[in-house]
Amino acid sequence: MDSNKTVTLVEPILRPSRSEAEEAVKTLIRWAGDDPGREGLKDTPSRVVRSYEEFFSGYDADPKQILQRTFEEVQGYDEIVLLRDIRFESHCEHHMAPIIGKAHVAYLPDSRVVGISKLARLVEAYSKRLQIQEKMTSQIAGAINEVLLPLGTAVVVEAAHQCMTTRGVKKSGVTMVTSRMLGAFRENGETRREFLSMVGNLASSEISFS
Repeated sequence: MDSNKTVTLVEPILRPSRSEAEEAVKTLIRWAGDDPGREGLKDTPSRVVRSYEEFFSGYDADPKQILQRTFEEVQGYDEIVLLRDIRFESHCEHHMAPIIGKAHVAYLPDSRVVGISKLARLVEAYSKRLQIQEKMTSQIAGAINEVLLPLGTAVVVEAAHQCMTTRGVKKSGVTMVTSRMLGAFRENGETRREFLSMVGNLASSEISFS
């Protein structure tokens, strides 16, 4: 190990108990100006905590482990593998407001492929966390590149952010698009154009909130 390198140790997150989490919700209800003890709100703290377990289940997942099982019997297939329109729901780490969108994930296999459901699970693992879209896009591409060792990886994410549609500037109908191109998709313009052609016209696509 290079003695000049500084190693940063990340302390494990100490999660509060369920009862502590529920008390925190009660505090927020009181701060909003309501009574957490009234009939309509009595069970709200426990419901919120249960919903948070679902919203942020990605913290309990190991994204790279999801991609470990691969297949090499592909009869020499060496073209783009693309899974498009993967719907996801995430939450903005700045305001904890919903981010709703879809991801298009592609890679150019070298010698092995992964089951397509694993790509959807990978998106789920990273989206079910407090996120910013730029980071999530990079994380998805990085995990595929590191585990599958493909010739190239491409990820495009398009989403609507309720932190800017329901508060602040309050501009509805706005879609944010981010991309991360690695390997052949970054270095070869023809490969990149083929991927974008397969994804389709992002500007004309619609994100369903149903």
